[in-house]
Amino acid sequence: MFGMGRRKLFAMLLAEDIWNSILSLAAGIPIAVLLSELISMITAKAAGMGIVGHRFTFSLSAALWTAAGYFAVRLTALLFQSIKTVRKEIIQLLSQSQDKRHRDHRTCFTAIQLAAGFFMLAAAYTRALKVNAWRSPGEMAVIMVLGIGGNFLIFRGIGIVFDMYLKQKDSNKGLAVFTFRQIQETIVLRPDSIAVSSLLMLAAFCCFGYGCAIGVNSGLNNRHVIDYTFEGEPGQIKRELKQLNLDEFTEESFQVKTGPFKGNKSEGTFSGAELYEAVKAQEDSQGREVLLNNLQYFDEPYLISLSGYNRILKLKGDEPLRLKSRQAALYTSREYSNGDIDRTMKSALKIRPAVEMNHERYELSKTYCQENIVTDRSITISYGLVVPDPVFEQLTEGQFHSYWNIKLKDSVVRKKGLMQTMTDINARLDKTSLKYESYLKSMGRQLFYTAAASYTTIYLGVIFLLIANTVLGVQFLMHQQQTKKRYRTILRLGCRCKYLCESARRQIRWFFLLPISAAAFGSLFGIRSMASGFAASDMRGREGILTASAVPVILLVCVIELGYIVAVMKMSDKQILRQTKLKRDDG
Repeated sequence: MFGMGRRKLFAMLLAEDIWNSILSLAAGIPIAVLLSELISMITAKAAGMGIVGHRFTFSLSAALWTAAGYFAVRLTALLFQSIKTVRKEIIQLLSQSQDKRHRDHRTCFTAIQLAAGFFMLAAAYTRALKVNAWRSPGEMAVIMVLGIGGNFLIFRGIGIVFDMYLKQKDSNKGLAVFTFRQIQETIVLRPDSIAVSSLLMLAAFCCFGYGCAIGVNSGLNNRHVIDYTFEGEPGQIKRELKQLNLDEFTEESFQVKTGPFKGNKSEGTFSGAELYEAVKAQEDSQGREVLLNNLQYFDEPYLISLSGYNRILKLKGDEPLRLKSRQAALYTSREYSNGDIDRTMKSALKIRPAVEMNHERYELSKTYCQENIVTDRSITISYGLVVPDPVFEQLTEGQFHSYWNIKLKDSVVRKKGLMQTMTDINARLDKTSLKYESYLKSMGRQLFYTAAASYTTIYLGVIFLLIANTVLGVQFLMHQQQTKKRYRTILRLGCRCKYLCESARRQIRWFFLLPISAAAFGSLFGIRSMASGFAASDMRGREGILTASAVPVILLVCVIELGYIVAVMKMSDKQILRQTKLKRDDG
């Protein structure tokens, strides 16, 4: 209007945007580093390292790439906004009218959109529950398309609900009609942006719920039993450990013997037909199908000595396993199992099936053995049998592997921390020829899984929630600013400011609670789907537990959202009070 050129205007906006970006990064990066270090210290404490063992790290290249990405996003947004603005004439920029305010919509078509949206969402949720949504990119794409498309269609068609409400409403006292006309306009004119905000909130709810559920139920919280496992000849292991003077660290050490079943070629080998039939008799489930497929290859079981396994149960504080000479207990490493498989197998063992080795029947115990017999991954057994020591010697023909396990003293661990204690011991062991593995390896993987599944998703949840709330809050306040003449007119007609603020607060509740409610409801299905597709091996089959653990988190996020809604209400009240002052000045 004053003759400023478009290039100069763009340069001015660009300089302002760059300055705001610099201020944002100057405040955001230190806060991000502080939060990152806080999470790191909490992780170090949970891992047994202690705060003293924590080391501060800062990546300059990561900070620079973060700043570059942030600037790129801001400049891209400014470019698109400038392209949209530059096409308008000056009169359009000066006018506060909304060119879409009176956009008509056909009732029949809107109703079809609403019905189609509900149908697509129902189909997406059903497929997410019945089928593993992450088993293939195609299956995942179908569910995503149904869910996103259904969400957009529902918000495009929900305007008809407000039309029906206004037509059937008996009482039109006060500002009821004005309030619902305002709500109707904000939703009808911006259905796509509200749908995007709802999807962002859905992602935030899923990330928060899944991340917190994994953090609470992660295997990292399970108390381990064995700290070290040595593989080799027991006599040599004991001699070298004695030379290192590790008695001050060691609470208990014991041997676990394992070996493959040596079938008598002339008399026959092994048969697990009764176990197969017992599993086949169980209710139809995914775990049952997996077991039936795996048991087809259960023809050469790995045997475990009963004495060694009972030492592990003793350290854990469980009752020892008692077996007679013609009894055995089925063993499976946890990596080959999940909740559904475990339930099916435990139910099958109640029938007390038997296995046959060298034409002799060995009745299976009701106890399903799954305790780790080594510290980490020296050996993983898909299906094995725990048998009494004399039977073990007979069926392995004396050819077995020996694993020597060590449990550290709790007093030493409490004093120095688990990680620091193991670091000192590893420094001594590395000078020997002993082949060993420590709990540090397993703990490292668990920490990685927990950090990747928990901390990362919670961080993403924060980002999605901030974006969604910013979009909704700014949109409503902008719409209220654009329609300020309506508020001023109502004030001139004698309406008290108190009632006008109540009307705006009611609009805010509808404007926010619609996408929040849709997101909170959909997150229950999303979290269950994520639990079945992303959970680590020790969490598989526990989708119900993870979903139940996520419900309090979802409710907590909803409470946080209510706080944000209250903040927007206060800002809305300030805008209305400003209109009141303008009305008095005009008078």
